Amino acid sequence: MTETVSGAVKPSAKQQLVLTAERLFAQRGLDGVPLRQIGIEAGMANKSAVQYHFGSKERLVQAILLNRLEQLTRHRELLQARAPVDDLRRVVEAHLLPLIELAEDRDCFYLPFLEQLLRHDYSVSPLDALPGEHRESHERYVNRVGALIEHVPDTLRHNRIHQVSAMCLHACADRQRALSFGAPVVGYAVHVSALLDGFVAYLAAQPSPETLDAMAGAEPVRPPIRALP
Repeated sequence: MTETVSGAVKPSAKQQLVLTAERLFAQRGLDGVPLRQIGIEAGMANKSAVQYHFGSKERLVQAILLNRLEQLTRHRELLQARAPVDDLRRVVEAHLLPLIELAEDRDCFYLPFLEQLLRHDYSVSPLDALPGEHRESHERYVNRVGALIEHVPDTLRHNRIHQVSAMCLHACADRQRALSFGAPVVGYAVHVSALLDGFVAYLAAQPSPETLDAMAGAEPVRPPIRALP
């Protein structure tokens, strides 16, 4: 909930804590920020404001994810509804574009927060504890992409989808850092189109004989989709 003061929308205490935690975790890592410090920087008088509103750091992290994912999921669903099911580039664009757009907002710390989250504990997928609608949206995307690259062996197919999500996250976080420091970057349209070119080429590439030989004696592994798209 928010309050309106002099025509401006003021974030609620919970929302202010979420945004402050997102920024501090992005800058210092999940183990580098005491919960008390989050409350202080959010302007809370109560030194235990995080515990009062969220109970634990884990629930605060989930609140940060949900704060962004609710809008991201809605945006993706709208774009996916307009994307031809047989057009790999459009399917990938519909799913990744909402994330790519966040890099243009210098006041949004979600991308570097995700990088820190993935470094924090690689054994646990942050998708696992999210509401079903977000997991199901992601699974639909994975299935749509998988159906368009059936010529790629199953294990390799899922690994590529996983790696494209990771590459998108890191490429966009790098761009956001460059923008924040005033470093020169390519224009937004070129950035998006070139990323999609690379992602689609990687997803659809025919495996080489060398890769197929290497896979022949390897135990099949289907990695979780770690990088939140």
